Amino acid sequence: MLRKFFQILFISLLGFSHFTAYADEIVKLDRIVAIVDQTVITEQELDSRMRTVTAQLKKQNTELPAENVLRKQILERLISDTLQLQYAAQTGLKVDDNQLNKTIERIAEQNQMSMKDFSDALSADGISMTKFRADIRSEITIARLREREVESRVNVSESEIDNFLTTQASNNENRDEFEISHILIRTPEEGTPEEIQKAKAKVDEAIKLLQEGSSFSKVSASFSDAPNALEGGNLGWKSATQIPTLFLDALKSMQAGEISQPLRSPNGFHILKLTNKRGGNSPLVIEQTHARHILIKLTEVVSESDGKKKMDAIKERLDNGEKFEVLARQFSEDGSASNGGDLGWVNPGDTVPQFEKAMNELKDNQISEPIRSPFGWHIIQVLERRKQDMSKEAARLKARQEIRARKADEAYQDWVRELRDRAYVEMKLEDKF
Repeated sequence: MLRKFFQILFISLLGFSHFTAYADEIVKLDRIVAIVDQTVITEQELDSRMRTVTAQLKKQNTELPAENVLRKQILERLISDTLQLQYAAQTGLKVDDNQLNKTIERIAEQNQMSMKDFSDALSADGISMTKFRADIRSEITIARLREREVESRVNVSESEIDNFLTTQASNNENRDEFEISHILIRTPEEGTPEEIQKAKAKVDEAIKLLQEGSSFSKVSASFSDAPNALEGGNLGWKSATQIPTLFLDALKSMQAGEISQPLRSPNGFHILKLTNKRGGNSPLVIEQTHARHILIKLTEVVSESDGKKKMDAIKERLDNGEKFEVLARQFSEDGSASNGGDLGWVNPGDTVPQFEKAMNELKDNQISEPIRSPFGWHIIQVLERRKQDMSKEAARLKARQEIRARKADEAYQDWVRELRDRAYVEMKLEDKF
C-alpha cells in the first residue's frame, strides 16, 4: 500500500504528461503462485523451473505440451519438493557443504570437465553456480529423506523371495523384460461418480491425441499425474516380475510401439506404451578369486608415508619366506585378520576397483606389491580361481532388489501423498490453468 501511495504521489508531482514515461520504467514485482504450509512458491521460482524443464525437454527432442499445462505440472512438482524439503528441515536432515562439493565435482568429472569448465558451461546455459548448488542440495536432501523415511523401512523376507522365484519359475513369460512408458490419470480413493467421469473424459482425450499421432512424451507431460510425467512417463526396462499383473496382462499381447487401451486400477486410469521387449535369463557363470590380504589403515596417527613404510617391511618379510597368514594375524587391520587375511571367494565387483585390478593381475599364489586403496595399504595374495555358476545366487539377489524397488516406490508415492494431504496448500494462479 505504501509503495502504491508513493507512486501516485510521485506521478502527481511530475504531472500527468510524465506518467507514460514513468510507467514504462516500472519493474514487474514477483508474486506468490502457491502457499505451501509456512512458505510460498513465487512466480519467479516457477518461471525459472519452467525455463530449466523446457530446455531439458528440447534437448531430448520431446514435443512440448501447452504452456499452461506444463506450468501446472511443474507447479505440482515444486509443491511436492517444497513439502519434502520443509519436512527434512523440520526433522534436522541437512546436506553439508563438503558432501555437496564432492557431488558437484563428481558431476563435473562425469561430464569430463574441470570445475571451471563446468561452471562456464552452466553459465552458457543461463544457470548460475549458486542456483545449481541449491538445486543439487535439494536433490540430495530429497533422496536422503526418501531413504530415511521410506526405503530404510522396506523389508524383503526370504519367503517373499521364495514366492517370487516360484512364481517366476512357473511362468516362463516372467523372464521377459519390457521397456515401457506410462500415463496415470489419478482418481480419488473414494471418488464420486462425477470425479470418475471427469478422469475418464481426460483419459479418452489423451487416447484420442495418441491415436491422432501426438507423441507419448507430449501427452504424458500434458495429462499424466505420475511423478515422471515431464520425463515422458518413461519407466525404462522392467522385468515381468516388477510389473503389476494388470499391466503385464496387457503387455503380453502388445507389440513394440503399441499403446494400450485405458487400464483401471484403484489409483486411477493407466495408459501404457510398449517401446521394446526382450526375454530369457541365461546362466550366469563368473570367475571367482580366492584371495587373502593384509591391510594397514591410514589414520590421524598413521600417515601415508608411515603406512607405506610399515607395509614395505611386511612385504620384505614375506619375500624372505615368512608365512602370509601369520603376518596377517599379527599386522592386518581388517576383519579378516583372525582368518589369516582370508577373504574367501571374491566375486567381480565385491571389492574396490584398485584392489580388484591388482588382484586380477596376479597369478595363482603370487603376492602383490603394496597397493593403495581408499581403505589404506594392502598386500594381496591370490590362492586360486574358479568358474562358478551364480545363477541361483544372482536370481535371489535380483529378486530381492526387484521386490524392494517395487515396495519402496509404492511406499514413497503413498508417503508423498500423505504429506500433501496433511499440508495446507493454496493455489494462487488457478486462473492461469
